[in-house]
Amino acid sequence: MSVDFKAEAFGFKFRFKVESELENLHIPKKYIRFYNEAKLFLHDGDEKSQTRFYNIDNKQNIESKGLSKAKSKTKNLRIYKDYLRRFAYGLDASCYRYIPKLVIWAKSESEIQQILHLANKHNTPLTFRAGGTSLSGQACSDSILVVCNENFKNIEIKGVNADSIKLECGVIGADANAALKKYNKKIGPDPATINNALIGGIFSNNSSGMCCGVKQNSYQTIKSIRVILNDGYILDTSESIESFKQTHAHIVESLLNLSHEIKQDSALSEFIKHKFKIKNTTGYAINALVDFSDIKDILNHIFIGAEGTLGFVSKVEYECVQDFTHKACALLFYENLSIASYAIKILAKNENIVSAAEIMDYASLDSVKGLKGMPDSIHKINKGNCAILVQMESDNLESLNANIESIKTQLDSIPTLFGNTFSFDKKEQESWWKIRKGILPLAAATRPSGSIVITEDICFEIEHFTQGIEGIEKLFEKYSFKGIIFGHALSGNVHFIITPLLSVESEKVRFGEFMDALVNLVVSFNGSIKAEHGTGRMMAPFVETEWGAKAYAINKRIKAIFDSKNLINPDVIITQDKQIHLKNLKPAEANQIEDYLDACMECGFCEKICPSRNLTLTPRQRIAVYREIKRLESKLNSHVERSETTNTESKNKDSIESLELKALQKGYKYLGIETCATCSMCATLCPLEIDTAKIATNLSQKHNMLDSMIVKSFANNINRTTKIAKASVKIANATQSIVGKKNAKKLTNFLHKKIDTPLLLESFPTPNNYRLENKIVSNAQGKSKNGEVIFFTSCLNRMFAPSKSASDKRSIAQVFESLCKKAGFNVIYPKNIESLCCGKAYKNHKNIEKKLASDTYNALRLESKNGEIPIVCDHSACSLEIFKTIKQQDCLESKLRFYDLSAFVLEYLIPHLTITPLDSINKNVAIYAPCSTRNIALKSEKISWEDSIFKLAKLCGANVINDSNTKCCGFAGNKGFFTPELNESALSHFGENYVCENIESNSKDSKFIESNPQNRNIFSNCKNGFSSSSTCEIGLSDKTNFIWQHIIYLVDSHSK
Repeated sequence: MSVDFKAEAFGFKFRFKVESELENLHIPKKYIRFYNEAKLFLHDGDEKSQTRFYNIDNKQNIESKGLSKAKSKTKNLRIYKDYLRRFAYGLDASCYRYIPKLVIWAKSESEIQQILHLANKHNTPLTFRAGGTSLSGQACSDSILVVCNENFKNIEIKGVNADSIKLECGVIGADANAALKKYNKKIGPDPATINNALIGGIFSNNSSGMCCGVKQNSYQTIKSIRVILNDGYILDTSESIESFKQTHAHIVESLLNLSHEIKQDSALSEFIKHKFKIKNTTGYAINALVDFSDIKDILNHIFIGAEGTLGFVSKVEYECVQDFTHKACALLFYENLSIASYAIKILAKNENIVSAAEIMDYASLDSVKGLKGMPDSIHKINKGNCAILVQMESDNLESLNANIESIKTQLDSIPTLFGNTFSFDKKEQESWWKIRKGILPLAAATRPSGSIVITEDICFEIEHFTQGIEGIEKLFEKYSFKGIIFGHALSGNVHFIITPLLSVESEKVRFGEFMDALVNLVVSFNGSIKAEHGTGRMMAPFVETEWGAKAYAINKRIKAIFDSKNLINPDVIITQDKQIHLKNLKPAEANQIEDYLDACMECGFCEKICPSRNLTLTPRQRIAVYREIKRLESKLNSHVERSETTNTESKNKDSIESLELKALQKGYKYLGIETCATCSMCATLCPLEIDTAKIATNLSQKHNMLDSMIVKSFANNINRTTKIAKASVKIANATQSIVGKKNAKKLTNFLHKKIDTPLLLESFPTPNNYRLENKIVSNAQGKSKNGEVIFFTSCLNRMFAPSKSASDKRSIAQVFESLCKKAGFNVIYPKNIESLCCGKAYKNHKNIEKKLASDTYNALRLESKNGEIPIVCDHSACSLEIFKTIKQQDCLESKLRFYDLSAFVLEYLIPHLTITPLDSINKNVAIYAPCSTRNIALKSEKISWEDSIFKLAKLCGANVINDSNTKCCGFAGNKGFFTPELNESALSHFGENYVCENIESNSKDSKFIESNPQNRNIFSNCKNGFSSSSTCEIGLSDKTNFIWQHIIYLVDSHSK
């Protein structure tokens, strides 16, 4: 149990905990032995202490002196055995739930080698995980899950024209394309999840997608791979493999012999070639044994689509493909799928000029009607209608137009509902592709409560495409499933979604029968039961059904060649369990959690933007754990009510589940709530706009009476609270002066870990003693020259002035007054501003927050004369809070004109100012737009708060340097002081550049020129940084070692 006393006052917390841990829940002894050995190197302590105890060259254990040192420095372990994190990290986008015995976050190839060594030593199976967006259960494990993404981010572009690109397994597909954009190149694979899927998964699943088909997938564009084999050997096919041929002659001979056997069997050879003419990810890439004779080529291709069952692929090199400059799209609507099939055949015949044709049935289209920005035609369709999204592209506009006319002419004979007009407008194209890419999570959101999402992925030859879809629809009807059908029409690739209630035994049986019938249908047309999502566990029992006994035997031999002990991702692709696709399905019970959270299908689209993703949990993990807590609570409570009739077996199960519940509840307070930045960035990437921050906010609002009374006292006396805070700041500054900033940070860090006192960062602000008074700029008639503004300066900025290290030490109010004076604007402060607060600092106390927000709203409404005078706030997080309050109130009352400070300066003041551009020496300026400026609530705002910051910097002549991957700094108000590890983790890669361009030179003396070297920080040439949130700026300054201030400091210093 956990006893927790907490007193909170204006965000300053002191906690005293007494805890007992639920250790080693459901972990067998051999895994504990693995854990005890692995933790010696899986930590982020002193690098010298991370002794490599397994020497791969001489294959022996080395007991070095460093081991004892490592034992004392195992802080920040990256191997987890607590139940909550094993549960959370075990999640992926599939319909399966496997809870690993251990979870490892690996950061290097040497760690992977040691992990493989221990797995062999202790006979513990391993599964390697990249982004967790796989749908077929191939990235799940009930043994040891090794997550490999965060430190495998390097990108190396090769050749003057970016002929190829080397990518580590943790690179997001979209980031690879972003690096290639200036060359008008991209990688071949283009899955719908490319914005989230990692290269390791894209390669290992042979993911294809919208445009690449079978011509530009991983199989066709791979150049080299770097893979760690089961014995720890690193095979790099971009280099000579002569040594590998000697040390691993058994692998080489076995593969070459197998290739020879297949080629000797002409019927089998032709069968394999024919099967891979269409998309096929069922089983291994056995076509590599037919298509190639050179062992290096075979090795390059045999790992494609192997789903991590043969080894760990740490890096791949792709041949780059053309990313055409000009693109045009058409969204074509048809009466039904039967009519649309004629259009599909025409488009498929023209695949040389048509890059994509995405089919979507009525149910697919209906699922996205609620999305903002959808075309009007979506709302005009009737049941049975369908659509095809067509994309054509070229580097030559004239050629593209000619191709479009050719396609339109051929399609004219097929009646459409709304014509066949092509669009060149990028925004319109994006809205159409948003339909296609959002179908899966959006359709999942509308599923019946308690149901589970099953996504299948099959492929037919084009001539059987229509018959195949009709067959699927008949199966839906026969087995009473409502389904959604969509897919890549050019490839004959069909996806469908069904949502069965698998908690009902009869429906689970019916689902099993449906799957059997589906496989038989696909095989009858010589199709692929898995086209691009990977075999996984979902289709592992049916690999032999599709391929036949002879070809299936080849698959088994491939597995045995590389993993004879079956330790690497067992039961994926090859399994002896013919019912494995029906086991370990995610439990789904109705009405357990709030509807908006229950809509989450754990797709993982939200994860890459979350500031706590490398510290504790991601949004989908927070939802999943919260859902499990509620499920267990409900189940155990219902069992208590009928305990007299419960048998011994049920009681034992309840006892186990009770332990699981306690473990989840114990850990969730810190992992799920305290380390959630509540920035709501997850909602900006979620197709359903689910705001996971509400979990932390809602749960944090449950406080004891003493806590609420103390906070209420502070809230009722904001002016006094501000004075107390200023006094605290003064004491902190004095401490820094006496012991030095670095020592003060070390001292307070020590105290923080012991008694949870706040951390004193080196860039800590000074107390703000500036007196707020209205500033009137009058003309001869006594009126303001250009206008007036109500200035609500936040309580944080009333407390804090810039750090002693800042070159401009004026308060933000002084700077704004200076700008307004230059521009001829009166500055009016709300009456009693010293007693006003937007309420954000009290968000964990709902009633207090509501009252403060209401008082501020009423004051602003009166002061602005019901919106006649614009209102501005100087802290973006507080601006967002006021904006939301105004939106809620203004549905009943008059509209107020409210602006974040940077947006107001851009809109109102800049037209009246003369800007003096930055000199060339100080031209590089770091810019960071806080998460509050891109909140989803601001989507409809005409003036983007985020863009305003960048525009102001550019107006000042700045060369803007921005880390586009960091969307939230994790400082999160007071959490930067009390949970500093969140800010530290969120900014751990801030400004890092992983792209290395190796450009071949014409010079005989130089092989290549290296520009933008790997891991060089993009802010290295910056002296100043600007943002729009004083708290965020504290953390940013501490991270970058130069001072960050509000963007108006830059504008004021370069304007007159």
